[in-house]
Amino acid sequence: QVQLVESGGGLVQAGGSLRLSCAASGRTFSSYAISWFRQAPGKEREFVVHISRSGGNGYYADSVKGRFTISRDNAKNTVYLQMNSLKPEDTAVYYCAAANTPYRSIREASYDYWGQGTQVTVSP
Repeated sequence: QVQLVESGGGLVQAGGSLRLSCAASGRTFSSYAISWFRQAPGKEREFVVHISRSGGNGYYADSVKGRFTISRDNAKNTVYLQMNSLKPEDTAVYYCAAANTPYRSIREASYDYWGQGTQVTVSP
């Protein structure tokens, strides 16, 4: 019953940065693991990064490792995705997704709730 809303997308030049937010409504946010996925035009949705219910270190796709950082603030019911050194290939709609599980998963099917997405466009 968690509702997720992404924000923070926009247009940046290659090498720039954006910080995405995933704000959740509901009273059990801390019970959910959160992942970010992205979908580029004409491409399948792909896993970006995961953070556990308790926070800590994220688990990153190789394509973003070292450039993106995930964090969560359960008191604010918000997960953040700091994206640095952006590349044109990062252009996509970014979605946050929530799963009521203590386990890490990069599979879309593991996630019960999805936000509406926020557009990230990186120009050359």
